[in-house]
Amino acid sequence: MIQLTEEREKTVERIILGKTGLEVNRLGFGGIPIQRVNENQAVETVLHAVEKGADFIDTSRLYTTSERRIGMALQQTDKSVILASKSQSKTSKGLRADLEMSLKELQRDSLDLYQCHFVKDEHVYKQVISSGGALEALIKAKEEGLIGHMGITSHSLDLLDRVLDDGLFETIMVCFSFLESQAREKIIPKAIEKEVGVIAMKPFSGGIIDNARLALRYVFSQPGIMVIAGVEHKDLFDENWEIFQAGYELDDGERKEIERIRKTYEKNFCRRCDYCQPCTEDIPIQTILGLRSMVKRMGKNILREGWCPKAIEKARHCSECGECTARCPYQLPIPDLIEENLRWADEQLGSP
Repeated sequence: MIQLTEEREKTVERIILGKTGLEVNRLGFGGIPIQRVNENQAVETVLHAVEKGADFIDTSRLYTTSERRIGMALQQTDKSVILASKSQSKTSKGLRADLEMSLKELQRDSLDLYQCHFVKDEHVYKQVISSGGALEALIKAKEEGLIGHMGITSHSLDLLDRVLDDGLFETIMVCFSFLESQAREKIIPKAIEKEVGVIAMKPFSGGIIDNARLALRYVFSQPGIMVIAGVEHKDLFDENWEIFQAGYELDDGERKEIERIRKTYEKNFCRRCDYCQPCTEDIPIQTILGLRSMVKRMGKNILREGWCPKAIEKARHCSECGECTARCPYQLPIPDLIEENLRWADEQLGSP
């Protein structure tokens, strides 16, 4: 169900997220980039977005300072906001602990939506939905009124297809951009048919697309979905909001430009499908091929802390066996791209 309202003499398109009944503007605020800036700027950016009209904010326990900064910003406004966060824990106990921390950091008694974050494949999904899994904690939290609705996020379209068949979650979060457009063919229509709310993430393909107008007009031209775009500066939010308030019909020149950009990245952009796995050296290939995007979104410290250095170290042992290349449906030269991204990472680690 889509509704139109007038705001400052411009059209703002609203959507109801499936059976959740949550009604929001189609442009939501993503909480990743505000980690990269100082606290004052982060809080100012969130507050500015909310005062301007953003009424859906998505963040995660994974995003370091993001929850706390969003919580601080929301204490300074009486605007109504739909608030969503996520946990990467696959166990009931772990997700419950994450949820309690999310509530504390966001300074809320309850959250509108809590999501199982980055469920990458069938094996992990089975953990989530099994006895003692994260879904168990979500159901209990919903019964207790700590959360309003339950969602799941994944980069795997095959997995999301299974998720939609099972009908255990009220929303899905899926990658969708003109570089990753496959969700348009099956997942989005299937979700809409089943009244599962669709939250489109990475409209800029993790920062690779630098033409905001093209990127957002493309994703908004797909009806029935909400789009989250992360920004760390007020002027970037204003640019996105202005595009959101305009029409979404692409002209011939814009379609040609999209095709040109697609061809540019045809042989070096990882779509995160993981068909290249398993790797003989246990290298998390999509992580390594996405290093530049992660640094652009989360900052250079990601290369020095947590799981990322471990992934980089594994990649240094690539044997160039070629098995991943043979499996890749996009015929990417994966060993060459791994080597190229390792060189880039070393350059970043060597700079201040």
